[in-house]
Amino acid sequence: TRSRFLYYLFSLGTELGNELFYILFFPFCIWNVDAWLGRRLIIIWVWVMYLGQCTKDVIRWPRPASPPVVKLEVFYNSEYSMPSTHAMSGTAIPLALLLLSYGRWQYPLMFGLILAFCWCSLVCCSRIYMGMHSILDVIAGFLYAILILIVFHPLVDLIDNFNLTYKYAPLIIISLHLALGIFSFTLDTWSTSRGDTAQILGCGAGVACGSHVNHIVGLQLDPPPDALPLSLSSLTVTVFGKAILRLLIGVIVLLLTRVAMKKATIPLACKMFRIPHDDVRKARQRMEVELPYRYITYGMVGFSLMFIVPCLFHFIGLS
Repeated sequence: TRSRFLYYLFSLGTELGNELFYILFFPFCIWNVDAWLGRRLIIIWVWVMYLGQCTKDVIRWPRPASPPVVKLEVFYNSEYSMPSTHAMSGTAIPLALLLLSYGRWQYPLMFGLILAFCWCSLVCCSRIYMGMHSILDVIAGFLYAILILIVFHPLVDLIDNFNLTYKYAPLIIISLHLALGIFSFTLDTWSTSRGDTAQILGCGAGVACGSHVNHIVGLQLDPPPDALPLSLSSLTVTVFGKAILRLLIGVIVLLLTRVAMKKATIPLACKMFRIPHDDVRKARQRMEVELPYRYITYGMVGFSLMFIVPCLFHFIGLS
């Protein structure tokens, strides 16, 4: 902990598994890189994180004791330890990115392998350095993510096509994700992992429903099949400027959506279930409040990411 370089390096590694990274990475991928790729990454991310969080609440291993461990991060200290969901997402996202993009995009395989290795290693090592996980937690998270990828990677095309084309997909998507959220809330008492699970499920449901609406209205975000394989176009000032502008405008819309939905859903849920909302923090620890608040709020964030923001870009000429 005496090395500033290591501290900032592994702080960056930890952020690669936090909300700030997700709210920048997934939108950038969908709006600026490849919506086809972004949708599939989110499908895999949702299942990896959901299964990881539920497994934590079933196994219920505590975090490493402090002392002797020095904890440099305390926000997630109320969660259980086994497996490391940071290690799971830090393994699943770069590997899925490589598996889904190689062949669709033209780039050297070695570049993709090195990026995946560095990304995965940085996230996994950061959790040990920060004192939040044992080596066993991280290894278990890494192997668990590999197992989930083996199962879900062959199904991701089928799931995405179902989300886009099936007539009753939104009803099934919303019901399934909500049922999974209710189940996860019954596994243990309150912790930050419950809220994170509802957020992830809500975001996944919102993105899937937004994709379905895009398909219905004919808002085509995917490149045409005859444009494949895609190549990394030369980065010009105009291309770079438009990409940054899309990201800034889009993320502002997502943040405003989150704030507005949070302001609306918490008092509404408290009123519906007759829970005092004088102490909002305490009220949010009740399942009747936290599940609808997180699920609806982040469902709208996901829907905005996939449908509302691309519509805005189309309207203002930033598509």
